[in-house]
Amino acid sequence: MSLQRQALRVRIFQIALKLSNLLQRLPNRLTPPPFRLMQIGSAFWQSRVLDVAARLDIATILAEQTLTTDELATHLRVDPDALSRLLRMLGAMGIFAIDSKGRVTNNALSQPLRSDSPVCVRNMVLMHNSPEMSRPWYEALERGVRSRRVPFTICHGQEMYDYMDAHAEFDALFSRAMDEVEALGGDSFATAFDWGAFDRVIDVGGSKGAKSAAILRCHPSLRALVVDRPQIVAQARAWWSVQGDSACRERIEFIEGDTLTGPLPVAAGARDAYLLSAVLHGFDEAACVDALKQVGLAAGYTGAAIVLLEMVMPDSDVDLTSASFDMQMFMGTRGRERTRQEWQAVISEAGLVLEEVVMLASFGRMLVLRQATRH
Repeated sequence: MSLQRQALRVRIFQIALKLSNLLQRLPNRLTPPPFRLMQIGSAFWQSRVLDVAARLDIATILAEQTLTTDELATHLRVDPDALSRLLRMLGAMGIFAIDSKGRVTNNALSQPLRSDSPVCVRNMVLMHNSPEMSRPWYEALERGVRSRRVPFTICHGQEMYDYMDAHAEFDALFSRAMDEVEALGGDSFATAFDWGAFDRVIDVGGSKGAKSAAILRCHPSLRALVVDRPQIVAQARAWWSVQGDSACRERIEFIEGDTLTGPLPVAAGARDAYLLSAVLHGFDEAACVDALKQVGLAAGYTGAAIVLLEMVMPDSDVDLTSASFDMQMFMGTRGRERTRQEWQAVISEAGLVLEEVVMLASFGRMLVLRQATRH
């Protein structure tokens, strides 16, 4: 039986996404090539002013108010003229609404920068523009392309996850950013997939449990067990003890574990589902196979499902979003975004079977795997 739900909603989203990708290419057709190349070459100016807006937390301070530039500058303790010029560029980008008298208001595009927004992506902006993530793009991309070494490792002397283990502040920022991923893709992973077919989700690499909590809110009979590194589990337990959703708190547990080295919690039966959300795209093929073998070992021959929430790259005519995510993987990890054929290769090598690809109203897909039949 298929685990696909909300097929019409998902189909409408996919059509809209294709239309959006076509519209993204219009500037290349309508703008003279030399000028278009200059636009692309200076696009980092936009990311820098957005980063400063997020650091200053302008959207949160504005909230529902309308403030003049001078009033906002007083709140922020910055120079009014410099702030006015920063806001003018942000306004030209469509971020914030600024009238002819210099009064500033949040708009639809600035609202997700508010720390109190349910669709906040402020930490995501801060993480991607942090020195840790920016320096590899500026300093090591060419060396990475020439040598196929990971630019993050070239810059920082450590692989990204080792670096995070040794740098608590960046590790915490990364975790907060990962908790905001749901705002990018919506809740389709919780509603377009039939979680009602299961009793328990074992969320491997689930950080603070944001994905699990979203699933639990939609499925009151489900329980969740979140598995992650010791420091992440400690932070998650502390957070849930104070702030966690009361409707989910009694149904979610945290346990220490490692995707690569194991051991992982053992499945109780076919009503268990292991969830790996955006975990394997950070691994190379060999590590992917090792991780899937660990999960397969934990699942055993109980019939438990293994669900990968990942992007599936098209074989050709790749859109800018997919290509950009893939380059980010190149910059920071040994991983990559994969086509369906590439996913199939690592799944088969791990001794698992791809049963179904569940489509979502987002950029991701849910690949449903099971242990290959015992011979």
